Amino acid sequence: MNTVTIKSEIAGTVWKIEAKPGDAVETDDTLLILESMKMEIPVLAPRRGSVAEFRVSEGEPVTEGQVLALFTAG
Repeated sequence: MNTVTIKSEIAGTVWKIEAKPGDAVETDDTLLILESMKMEIPVLAPRRGSVAEFRVSEGEPVTEGQVLALFTAG
């Protein structure tokens, strides 16, 4: 199993977390949604696997490059 770090590509706020740790997901499933400048930006699963843990919570501000979640591929 390969652990992948999911990072924010923008500065914004965590609007909604769509998955839970342990959830099995498919490629491009939405893990969470960021809000920036009144736009919703989905953060997608990079491939089939499962959510290991989230490092953020709803309502939390995030910066570009900040780790949002750990993902286990495979």
